[in-house]
Amino acid sequence: MSPSASSHNRPFQAPPLGEPYLLTPGPLTTAFEVKQAMLRDWGSWDSDFRAMTKSLCDQLVALAGDTRGEFVCVPMQGSGTYCVEALLGTFIPRDGKVLVLANGAYGLRAAETMRYLGRAYSLIDKGDYMPPRGDEVGAALDADPAISHVIAIHCETSSGILNPVAEISEAVYARGRKLLIDSMSAFGALDLDVSRIRYEAMVSSANKCIEGVPGFGFVIARKSELETTKGNSHSLSLDVHAQWAAMVKTGQWRYTPPTHVVAAFLEALRIHAAEGGVAARGARYTRNRDVMVAGMRDLGFETLLKDRWLSPIIVTFFNPAHPNFEFARFYDLMKQRGFIIYPGKLTVVDSFRIGCIGRMDEHVMSRVVAAAGEALAEMGVDDAAPPASAIAERAKLAA
Repeated sequence: MSPSASSHNRPFQAPPLGEPYLLTPGPLTTAFEVKQAMLRDWGSWDSDFRAMTKSLCDQLVALAGDTRGEFVCVPMQGSGTYCVEALLGTFIPRDGKVLVLANGAYGLRAAETMRYLGRAYSLIDKGDYMPPRGDEVGAALDADPAISHVIAIHCETSSGILNPVAEISEAVYARGRKLLIDSMSAFGALDLDVSRIRYEAMVSSANKCIEGVPGFGFVIARKSELETTKGNSHSLSLDVHAQWAAMVKTGQWRYTPPTHVVAAFLEALRIHAAEGGVAARGARYTRNRDVMVAGMRDLGFETLLKDRWLSPIIVTFFNPAHPNFEFARFYDLMKQRGFIIYPGKLTVVDSFRIGCIGRMDEHVMSRVVAAAGEALAEMGVDDAAPPASAIAERAKLAA
């Protein structure tokens, strides 16, 4: 197929050269055209690449729903965690204080980042099973007038829980505070429209729901707020304000950009638009989740979360209690069948995760379920039910 051919003519072709599907929260399985876009070299200071950067930023601001020119996009080199640190270090003033909302590893990582930065924070830790709710946030803000900002995780992928960011936003702004959102694993598939959900800035990554490859993230921020952040950052390279100011002045990244990754991301954005944008991407992922969860439950697996909180990004399952079940063996058997799943990231119970995002549809997810059934049979596991203690722990902590 020629490079210009539309990817939606064959959107869910199996990965080439025997590559397995990546059932992870990113990196994930990408379209052939996204891979192909990286075959050309680009000059990082050249006018063509500057135009690519501008197009990338304009399209991302549009995806955020800004129609008034109030928001700007600032791409940042590095991993998602680099970009979250850039967000926190730039937007939290040195004399500010942030309320960190955690219900898994990534909320706790934001708190750890604040500790490294030496800036004041407080923490609401909900554990692995439940989201922070607006009334809890409101009570914490009422109790501590020093809190200037709140950081919320849109989708906590350690458990797969989808947090109620709209509800949290209402509680934050009702009390005159400011909200930052880590939408690393949700933006592009789940609604974060600035006309419906108020926030000052959000951060996401190239290799998540827009289905690009790893190498950079991006901050989408209210311009008026970003203008106030000069001098906040603890870091030369992670200063979002300095990156933005340089881009406004020159159209260029301050330091060497991941040129091939940017080219791939532009192709991913084209495919995203051709599919139907945020709503269509989210609908496909939701179908992926529903087919996969129903099939896994038919095999006897139990989800960590109640249906109400299951995201269409990634789903956590309890490990079976059967004595023959060993996750490392299960992982290898799934990989042999063409699927790379994800280990659990919980502290209380043994678990594993299956991602719903990437260049695949519900037919692929049906094959995932079939592969899981074959793997169980090969392991001699005839019952995938979790330990009674895990169910009891969930009942206690989710009460």
